[in-house]
Amino acid sequence: MNIHVLSLFPDMFTGVFGSSILKKAQEKGAVSLEVSDIRDFSTNKHKQVDDYPYGGGAGMVLKPEPMFQAVEAITEGRKPRIILMCPQGERFTQKKAEELAMEEDLVFLCGHYEGYDERIRTNLVTDEISIGDFVLTGGELPAMTVIDAVVRLLPGVLGQQDSHIQDSFSTGLLEHPHYTRPADFRGMKVPDVLLSGNHANIDKWREQESLKRTFERRPDLLEEMDLTQEQKAFIESLKSK
Repeated sequence: MNIHVLSLFPDMFTGVFGSSILKKAQEKGAVSLEVSDIRDFSTNKHKQVDDYPYGGGAGMVLKPEPMFQAVEAITEGRKPRIILMCPQGERFTQKKAEELAMEEDLVFLCGHYEGYDERIRTNLVTDEISIGDFVLTGGELPAMTVIDAVVRLLPGVLGQQDSHIQDSFSTGLLEHPHYTRPADFRGMKVPDVLLSGNHANIDKWREQESLKRTFERRPDLLEEMDLTQEQKAFIESLKSK
C-alpha cells in the first residue's frame, strides 16, 4: 500500500511513522508512508495557503489551488482514495478501516484553521472521515489514527497473521479480558477456565465475556448484530441479574 499525507506540519508525523508497528510495516515492505508540506505547492511567493472567507467571519480558510496541485502532483494520473479528515465526515469505525485496507493507494488531506474551501470537498476528495464528535486544531492526529488502524490490518504487518481478528469491533463485539503470568498476583487470580487447557470451554468463556462487556459498556453495538439464539439467551440472562 502507498499512503501519502498532505499537511501543513509534516514534522508531526516523524515520530509516529518511525516507531512501532508503522515502522515495522515499512521495513517489511507492506506500506510506503510519505508526507508532503502543502506549502510546497503554493504559487504564492510567501507560500500562503489560506485566506479570509468570502462573506466575512472568523478564521482562515485553506485555498483550493495548493491542495489541488499537491494531489495532482503526488498522484501522477492515478486515482487513489483521497481522504479529507473533517469533523463533519463519516464516523470512523473498524469496518471503515477494513475497507480502506483493501486499497493500494490512499491520500490524506490534513487541514487547519477554519476549514477548507468547499471546492476541495466537492471536487477533489472521495471520502470524508471524522474520528469523533469533537474538534482538534488540525487533521494530523486524526490522520495518524486512521493510518495506524489501517496499516495494522495489512498482510504480514502484525506478528501473528490473525491477531487482529479478535480485536474490539472486528467481530462487532468488544474484546474479552486478557490475562498472563502469574496466575495468582496478590490474591487476584486468573479464571480457572483459562488454565484448564480445554480450548472449547476457553472459546465459550471468551465469547460470553465479550458479550458481557459489550452489554455493559456498548449495548448499542448489540442492536446492530445478528446474534445467535444462544447469544440472545445469554444476553437475557445478563439482563435478569
